[in-house]
Amino acid sequence: LFLFHQEVVSEESEEESNGVNLMEFSDEILLHILSYVPCTDLVLNVRRTCRKLATLCLDKSLTHTVLLQKDYKVNKDKVKQLMRDIGKEIYQLNMAGCYWLPSSTIDHVTRCKNLVKLNLSGCHVTSLRLSKMLSSLQHLRSLAIDVNPGFDASQLSSECKATLSRVSELKQTLYTPSYGVVPCCTSLEKLLLYFEILDRSREGFMLSGQLMVGESNVPHYQNLRIFYARLAPGYVNQEVVRLYLAVLSDRTPENLHAFLISAPGSFAETGATKNLLDSMARNVRLDALQLPKAWINGSGLLQHLKFNNPFYFSFSRCTLSGGHLIQRVINGGKDLKSLTSLNLSGCVHCLAPESLFRKAEDDIDSSILESLVVSCCNLRHLNLSAAHHHSSESIGNHLCQLLSRLKHLLSLALPVCSITDVGASVEKPPSTPNLVPQTFGRKVRIGVQTYPRNLGDQTNQKIESSVFWALMGSLRFLETLEIIGSSFSSAMPRNEPAIRNSLPPCVRAQSVGDSEVAAISQLTYLQSLTLAQLPNILTGSGLVNIGLQCQHLRTLSLANLGMMGKVVYMSALMDMLKHCKCLRDLRLEQPYFCAGAQFFQALSHCSSLQRLCIVSRSGTLQSDAVMSFMASCLEVIMCHMFMGESLTVCRNLQQSIVRSFQAERPALNVVIFPLLHEDLTEVIRDVPMRHLDEITLFKSRVAEEPPNLWW
Repeated sequence: LFLFHQEVVSEESEEESNGVNLMEFSDEILLHILSYVPCTDLVLNVRRTCRKLATLCLDKSLTHTVLLQKDYKVNKDKVKQLMRDIGKEIYQLNMAGCYWLPSSTIDHVTRCKNLVKLNLSGCHVTSLRLSKMLSSLQHLRSLAIDVNPGFDASQLSSECKATLSRVSELKQTLYTPSYGVVPCCTSLEKLLLYFEILDRSREGFMLSGQLMVGESNVPHYQNLRIFYARLAPGYVNQEVVRLYLAVLSDRTPENLHAFLISAPGSFAETGATKNLLDSMARNVRLDALQLPKAWINGSGLLQHLKFNNPFYFSFSRCTLSGGHLIQRVINGGKDLKSLTSLNLSGCVHCLAPESLFRKAEDDIDSSILESLVVSCCNLRHLNLSAAHHHSSESIGNHLCQLLSRLKHLLSLALPVCSITDVGASVEKPPSTPNLVPQTFGRKVRIGVQTYPRNLGDQTNQKIESSVFWALMGSLRFLETLEIIGSSFSSAMPRNEPAIRNSLPPCVRAQSVGDSEVAAISQLTYLQSLTLAQLPNILTGSGLVNIGLQCQHLRTLSLANLGMMGKVVYMSALMDMLKHCKCLRDLRLEQPYFCAGAQFFQALSHCSSLQRLCIVSRSGTLQSDAVMSFMASCLEVIMCHMFMGESLTVCRNLQQSIVRSFQAERPALNVVIFPLLHEDLTEVIRDVPMRHLDEITLFKSRVAEEPPNLWW
């Protein structure tokens, strides 16, 4: 805004300048520049600077679609003014995750008479408000809402139901057992369901999966093309989703081409679901498929299902063998150039010919992976995490060498043990006696040695010849990378107490350390990086390389790096953070982490940081340092810390942050709580779903959902 103001003043005063006058650019270039400015700033601020910008800021290309979902500075008054000024020009409005806006803000959406697509996921909307709003949106075709306790479909007016009858795309997040508005949507073609119902109430009472009173109407699926359901842990979610599926089992839509159910843990198959799958095998040809592992394991379902031009497969946690993968999915090496996203997370036998007598730690069959790479040459998203994928000593058949052929990859998730060079020692970390100079007049401390910061420079030739270094060099356009230990589990599960003990890392992972992390710095366009359970991190020197080279990095998640009794990479992490000017989300999970003044001073260099989450068993924090950090980093709107401090210390700090900064930052969400406290799960349930799902809870996100599933 300051730049615009300066240029306009310069133009009006007609003062000569050696610089380029922004107003001399063509309208096309200016519109492209303005497209990066939040819509609220364009309409409420920028357009008031001069007549030319006043016209451009109201161009249809800028007002057609309004995105408020991560505009954390927007408030009720700004939304009201925005709708008053350009409401009739808005055709698509995304307010997903605007949890801080009062429910009365939704009333102003009624000004958007021409609205076609509306996303209100994460917003507070009652049945009556929803009815009033939808009654005036006659052109609406796409809708996303939450269904909270107290929702009553009988309160929806006839005008509201008429609007819903024309909606073809619906995304519904359920926090209570209900059909929501699905029975009113008689023209549905795309249905996305997110089940977030808890098994117990706040008072501790067990909840039932029975639908609420007045929920006797059944969904209409006759035109359905895409069905997607994602379940949070809990038996109630499973009971409710079965009610939705029961209608599908009676009559499978003829045009169904994507059927996806993501369910953690055990989700047993029933007679109704078996009938549904049998009907799908007979009557439809799919382009996208994801099923609970219990529905696939031990069944011959895959050989009966028919596929057209598949673009997404997820067999996460299934006991699918490599033989079945090639024969039943890839059809013996059939050309699958249409497949762009594949999730094999937790498929421990997917790269082996059979799984009956195979141990999880045995070497993979490289011919299976080669068939996969050749057949699915256009893959953009691939997840092979949560498994032991050990390469053999055959030359040219290492997993990294085969994956380097996938030149179109944008996101990749691998287990730590899969990237180690076969020739490296797998019994113990490489010994480094020559790294510490021996002298006669000085005793060398026994234990953790002091390693030079430029360790990579000393072994540069060896590092650059590694298979992982070559893989990173070949995937120049990779945007998301996850390297996660095959036995890693976060200390913060979803609906359970914190985990006190973790499983040891894979033996082969012992040789993956700082040099492999340094190889990641070749990814110039990297935006999201996750590193978890790398036991051989000695100094973290590779992190500094990433900070220097990966200038587009926006999301960073580090967990259990190096030895568990001490944060050995703290110095390197602080050096790295000084270079991360674009970093927006930071998640750190490490026992004994000290969140002190030096750490927060380094973190203050991340001027774009918006969300911070620290999970540390026996970790400590300095309250004054946290307050200074919050005062200096004005963009931070989420601060979650689950440490080893007392409940009193945590509560006092949380209250101080809220009192000091809530007024200036309406979206501020602060949770500071002892990690091992028995009430942790109760605290977690109050965290906005956007933060909980995107950063607070650890999970692999590569190929988690089909690309472009929603906005």
